[in-house]
Amino acid sequence: MSIALAVFFALLLDILLGEPKKWHPLVFFGQWANYLERQFIQSSHESKIRQKAYGFLALVLAILPVSMVVFIVTRGGLLAPYLSPIMLYFCIAPRSLLQHTLAVYRPLQQENLVQARLAISMIVSRETEQMDTLQIRKAAIETTLENGADAVFAPIFWFIIAGPVGALFYRLSNTLDAMWGYKNAHYLHFGFAAARLDDVLNWLPARLTALSYLLLGDSKKAWFCWRTQSPFCESPNAGVVMSAGAGCLNVQLGGSAIYHGVLKNKAILGVGRVVVNEDIKRANLLIVLSAVLWLGVIILGESIA
Repeated sequence: MSIALAVFFALLLDILLGEPKKWHPLVFFGQWANYLERQFIQSSHESKIRQKAYGFLALVLAILPVSMVVFIVTRGGLLAPYLSPIMLYFCIAPRSLLQHTLAVYRPLQQENLVQARLAISMIVSRETEQMDTLQIRKAAIETTLENGADAVFAPIFWFIIAGPVGALFYRLSNTLDAMWGYKNAHYLHFGFAAARLDDVLNWLPARLTALSYLLLGDSKKAWFCWRTQSPFCESPNAGVVMSAGAGCLNVQLGGSAIYHGVLKNKAILGVGRVVVNEDIKRANLLIVLSAVLWLGVIILGESIA
């Protein structure tokens, strides 16, 4: 099966079925990762090197066995071509992303701030109890832009490069970063390897995602924001996609937010107007159009090759 067909069927499966909640393989992987964390995480009083070493060991034990099984299963045999789109389907989550952000949009339209805060708390790590309407809008758009890269385009990129094993390896590393990549006393050193691996694997996909946003919106502003604002972001990859996305949509994102009780003054992204409710839908549409663009480029690339 061609790469284009595999990507198409994976996206189609996601559209039709969405992200399975109870029986998704990542649920079981998360349980495995939690078990490894309990076995290997060290006290914050231990040396940094020891904490990082155990974090690296936990990372290897979490990802390597699963990746090897998938490699063996998808390497050959009659079912191998049909397993590829299924594996990619398990590694992407565009429908879930769009559904979660629309769940924020609806109560905002109804001016139900309590429900909007509850909905946004499901998809962001920042504290949401005191968020106002503007902060909720920004958070919804930012997570759409960032997770468009993490949950859609980066898995597709690694599927193109290394097949189902590549997509899975990326998705597992991204999951571990979400679980262990916090910069607090508990995870700072233990999660170091997971955070750095995710940064490396996301570097090129994030920039290709930002390029997609640039091509589909206000290109001049997207490029300006990408070039001038992303260097001031804490994440080398999230800053790229969010700054380009803010420029593309001609809105202003970023600013201060509370994470785990600590106020963080994040970079201001974009040079446009204040966000409104409808910009959440515009960000969702940008993800959809970017997916169509990626599929078109893959088809074109295969036809030329």
